[in-house]
Amino acid sequence: MAELIFDIFIAARRRGARLDPLNRCVRPAYVPLHSIREASLKTNLLDIGRFDDRLSFLYIDRAIVKHTTNAIAIHEFDGVTEVPVSSLALLMLGPGTRISHQAIKALADNNCLVVWSGEFGIRFYACGMGGSRHSRNLLKQAGLALNDRTRLRVVVRMYCARFTEDRIDSALTLEQLRGKEGVRVRQAYANASAAYGVPWHGRNYKRKDWSAGDPVNRALSAANACLYGLVHAAILSGGYSPAIGFIHCGKQLSFVYDIADLYKCELTIPLAFEMAARHPENIERAVRQEARRRFHGAKLMKRLLTDIAGVLDISEDAPDEFADDPALPAQLWEPQGFSADTPIGTILAFKPGDKGGGDAA
Repeated sequence: MAELIFDIFIAARRRGARLDPLNRCVRPAYVPLHSIREASLKTNLLDIGRFDDRLSFLYIDRAIVKHTTNAIAIHEFDGVTEVPVSSLALLMLGPGTRISHQAIKALADNNCLVVWSGEFGIRFYACGMGGSRHSRNLLKQAGLALNDRTRLRVVVRMYCARFTEDRIDSALTLEQLRGKEGVRVRQAYANASAAYGVPWHGRNYKRKDWSAGDPVNRALSAANACLYGLVHAAILSGGYSPAIGFIHCGKQLSFVYDIADLYKCELTIPLAFEMAARHPENIERAVRQEARRRFHGAKLMKRLLTDIAGVLDISEDAPDEFADDPALPAQLWEPQGFSADTPIGTILAFKPGDKGGGDAA
């Protein structure tokens, strides 16, 4: 079932009411949605709400999603709920979900990332496009990752960013820093286990038999899935690539894992143990609902892009020159470092590491 923000939708939906997540209240069905807040579809990114001003995420399954005048409509067996897409950062579609072409267009126009996921939002199958229209940050990110020195600096900043209360000794080596991080994570699990009285026997789950895992491991996977989805949306919103990681590498979501690791000890680990201690009937659903509240309380939406820019040492101030016109022609690349008169035969003969192509000509 659709899980709408702030957990107030269930009874209201059965009465045919509509959710107003912007004001955290339920409006009667006869109140037009546009009277709550203007949410008309926009293709100018400058007119769309900033990522850090949006609600976090919404997971739905076994429903039909259609487009309405200024929102998407989630059709379920017990009613219809309208959600203003301009205020949503991430929509996770679980099993049994059908979505119309117009609904996808509305979500894309309003810069909302759509993710097709498995049961409970755990597995990641596919996602749509989202975020900025420029490639400036992606090119900077790629340049940092392709140079060993700059990549190492990013890796060190990422590890240091996790120690918000400790001063890191600059004499430590990278391996010593990694060891310190391992101690921090193990201590976070031990602290959460003691705080909530939930035994901890290590991270252990079976991907092919999800229900076989113990409650706390299932809760951890559900909480991390929500975190990954939100981080993924932030990465795309900032114009970065989720595939170009620095600590993690080799997967299409490597950078997602890099950034998500900044927040797990603070958010998802204590959340999972608390939910396991409560023994809810549906622990994955309970985790998602509590994750929304905790992400909001921690101001995660406002921190993500700033933290990403911080570890990469990239300025957030540069405007998106294609925000108001996605069809605006881009400049052609101009080579640097050799003469424009260099014959193409010489260019094709260049080998990695060659410099001064103009001289070779």
